Amino acid sequence: MPFLTEQKQKFDDLRVVLHEDNRTQLKRTANGGNTVLFVYPPAEEEEYIARARELYPDGYFIDVTELFVKSIELLGDEYNGFSKECQPLEGFTSFYNDYSSTSFKAFTNEYPNCLFSLIVTEICQASQAEKTAFLVHTGALEGTGIENVNIMEHKTVMMQGIPLVIFYPASYMNNELLFLNHKQASNYRCHLVK
Repeated sequence: MPFLTEQKQKFDDLRVVLHEDNRTQLKRTANGGNTVLFVYPPAEEEEYIARARELYPDGYFIDVTELFVKSIELLGDEYNGFSKECQPLEGFTSFYNDYSSTSFKAFTNEYPNCLFSLIVTEICQASQAEKTAFLVHTGALEGTGIENVNIMEHKTVMMQGIPLVIFYPASYMNNELLFLNHKQASNYRCHLVK
């Protein structure tokens, strides 16, 4: 299927799933979840994000890469004791090295300004603003210990009135969904748009 035809079909499917009349059905197909996993080839990520921004100008786009940098800065500042003499990255590097055996905790909800907490906070803000949240650049989660299923199954995400859309760079190989073309994906608490 040519790129534009495939892209149009996926966005048409997304529009239908997100329609207010279909939210009960979404919960059923998502095993009680409240998330849509929007799957596309990793090499075409920027095209899909750009198209989503065009189609959903009022959408609440949450960029994981931006939150990743923000969490490093916040944790670095905290580790430095908010000293103006030290750069946040230096503080984060020291923090990360001091806790290297459990470094994933820096990202996975062990600290108030960790990446996971920042993501969930943004999702809640989108819901309070009554906007559809689009989580983009999720490939940045690779190696942090945060799995998309952790976000999908978070109680506040599951309770939001408006479904979360996770942009999911993945491919299908042997009837299996592979995140970033290599990691087996969980689609248990979500509705797939593929």
